[in-house]
Amino acid sequence: MTEDPSVGRRSDPEPPGGDTPDPQTPDTQTPDTQTPDTRTPPTDPVGADGVGEPEAAGPPAAGDGGGGATAVGRRRRDPLAAVLIGVLTLLLGFAFAVQVRSTDTDEQLAGLREEDLVRILDDLSAREDRLRQEIFDQRGALSQLGSSDSAAAAALAEAEQRAEALGILNGTVAARGPGLEVVIRDPADRVTAGVVLNAVQELRGAGAETMQIDDVRIGVSSAITGEPGALEIDGEPVEAPYVIRVIGSPEDMSTALSIPGGVSATVNQRRGSVEITPSQDVVVDALRPLDTPQYAEPDDGG
Repeated sequence: MTEDPSVGRRSDPEPPGGDTPDPQTPDTQTPDTQTPDTRTPPTDPVGADGVGEPEAAGPPAAGDGGGGATAVGRRRRDPLAAVLIGVLTLLLGFAFAVQVRSTDTDEQLAGLREEDLVRILDDLSAREDRLRQEIFDQRGALSQLGSSDSAAAAALAEAEQRAEALGILNGTVAARGPGLEVVIRDPADRVTAGVVLNAVQELRGAGAETMQIDDVRIGVSSAITGEPGALEIDGEPVEAPYVIRVIGSPEDMSTALSIPGGVSATVNQRRGSVEITPSQDVVVDALRPLDTPQYAEPDDGG
């Protein structure tokens, strides 16, 4: 029996694709340029909000070991970017709200007609004029009140000064100042009321402002009466030595009492004596009761 040589012989494996390549014919097939390279990831499209859409997950290409890691890292960064964008959006919204609130009035005015704007301007001008007039009136009233207060205070001070001056002259107010202390001695009881009255008149003529004899205040209506040794002033008895305390110019009053033929010379002729002592601090504290007019009354000019 003749054995078939093809039986049991191992046949050569067919090349992939079913076609036996011709070893003598080079492969001139042109690569397909329209077939995308699956190993290069496509560019992420940019959405309307500026955030790229995540790349669709797909199986990594054969032989590309880093494609899967890149996609996983990108997916991890997407939530952080979303949070940052949300925070920025909130900040921008807050700033926009503040800007809108601050410019709300301007926008309202910008939307008005020209006639309305003119009317608003006229109202503001009239209000400003009223406020200025009120300020002017208030300042005038304040100035008037200040002037009135000053005038009233000055008038009151002047009235008080006049009252004190009149009180000193009338003998209703105590007085103090430079002057003389005059002592008239009458050991022989020969000094008459006329001699004492002459002494008062000489002192007044020399500028005496107020005086008292013993404890009796001398006024414009004072009367000196009585006999020598028993004199009376306004009904009050006085005894020698007669002490006169008078306020005025010490030099002038001393000269008036010492003139030839004056008070001092008259008292000496009556066996008496006159002692004159100038002083810068003479106190006249005897008070005279205020006389109430019986017939006279103030004239109101009516």
